[in-house]
Amino acid sequence: MTDSGHRLKILKFLKIIFSSFFITVVVLLTIASIRTFSLDVNAGLQLANWEKTSNISFSIDQHQREQLFANFKECIRIPTVSYSETDINTTALLHFDRFIRKAFPTIFSSRLVQHELVANYSHLFWVKGSQPDLVPYLLLAHIDVVPASESDGWEAPPFSAKEIDGFIYGRGTIDDKGPLVGILQAFEYLLMKGYAPRRGFYIGLGHDEEVINNVSGFNGAMNIMRILKQRGVQLSFVLDEGLAILDGVISGLEGPAALIGISEKGSATVKLSVSMVPGHASMPPRESTIGILAAAVKRLEDNPMPRSFGLGPERGMFEHLAQKFRFPMKLIMSNLWLFSPLLGRVLERKQETNAFVRTTTAVTMFNAGVKVNVIPSLAEAYVNLRIHSAQSLQEVVDLIHSTVGDQRVKIELVDGFDPLPVSSYDERSFGFQIIKKTVLDMFPTVTVAPGICIGNTDSRHFKDLTSDIYRFAPLWFKPGDAQRFHGINERISKSNLEELVAFYFSLIQNCDINKLPEPHTSVHEL
Repeated sequence: MTDSGHRLKILKFLKIIFSSFFITVVVLLTIASIRTFSLDVNAGLQLANWEKTSNISFSIDQHQREQLFANFKECIRIPTVSYSETDINTTALLHFDRFIRKAFPTIFSSRLVQHELVANYSHLFWVKGSQPDLVPYLLLAHIDVVPASESDGWEAPPFSAKEIDGFIYGRGTIDDKGPLVGILQAFEYLLMKGYAPRRGFYIGLGHDEEVINNVSGFNGAMNIMRILKQRGVQLSFVLDEGLAILDGVISGLEGPAALIGISEKGSATVKLSVSMVPGHASMPPRESTIGILAAAVKRLEDNPMPRSFGLGPERGMFEHLAQKFRFPMKLIMSNLWLFSPLLGRVLERKQETNAFVRTTTAVTMFNAGVKVNVIPSLAEAYVNLRIHSAQSLQEVVDLIHSTVGDQRVKIELVDGFDPLPVSSYDERSFGFQIIKKTVLDMFPTVTVAPGICIGNTDSRHFKDLTSDIYRFAPLWFKPGDAQRFHGINERISKSNLEELVAFYFSLIQNCDINKLPEPHTSVHEL
């Protein structure tokens, strides 16, 4: 065959390759464009006919409003601080017990309500419904708060509940006494108005959620769970703290978004240690315990866990928000089946969004040395990991071993647990849709989406009692507000506190329907 024949054959082959590539790109973009304009996972039940109920409308007079604020401020002034598993302010917890009995007298006197103290300081309320065939649900909150000191830079003393420009400042206003008071005050108002539920429900208030490490909630929430389990209770769903309404926080999103947590990342604490015979600093070995351990830690930081974006529930979050983005992000969010790798690379660049992409690795403690002229015999480091839903605890531990790759470094799993199961959030998911309806009834312009909690809550202890656990409270977070969570200047606006009460007031009544309506979905699946 001549040279010209060879060239023609090669050109023909390249033409076929280019044409195939071009056709593939056109087909993919066509599918992506159709999906972009047709996908609206937020439709569905908004178009359906909900069961008619005679809900009591929420309204309070000025006296009740002022009493609400006064009660809340008194609650914030009680320093229910948890420092550790063995260092909890029990005096404050006893004070809190007296406070709720005084602030919510109708709850404690109602014949509809059974109350019991759990593990000395936690509280469990059972509200019997008129239709025992309806599966009950559980509203959770926690009493304790993390430590806070005015010297850290607070604008107001952290346990003063001082009011500044319409905001009440104090530790616990967001986490978690705002939702706690919201639940109790809403139920108090309902009982005062003669309300009796059709669907029974529980209210659980744990006292040790903020205990550090993985023993959080082991005395409070865990014992509440054990009591319910012993009684054979199965729950329709659990609603706890977690995510919130984000306003201006997600770049490029038009309007606020209410994110309902449908899962939590897992957690692990891993200890790295290196031991050798101690020596004098004047005759140092080629490598010290500190040097060997520092190199191992550096390898962990230089080699983050694999990117897992799109393999967990975060995909559902972005698809629910897709229609509220402008091009080109709208195209990308609507077609994560195609663009997940691209979006994952973008998200991992920022500290705030990297947590959605992978299991995160944080070296939090490093201990070594006793004297400046002594080569230490022992060096230790502690690593905290938050495990992505696509991975297991064991997979993460195995990856640490392979990344460190040094047998001189001892690797121990101190404690940990797998990511929580993903709760349902489709149109047949009772708990998710009731929460969504309650949000949209109050805030019609808000986009509701499932989300993933990168922290952990008491709700994880209840996974044996229900397959559906949700983490949400209608707290409004604007840019910078997330840093107040466990940080300085934690606060809540008085209007938002009243919205919390109104939310739970409606939610409890919305749960009284027998079943969800038949969906009128517009979701298109590839």
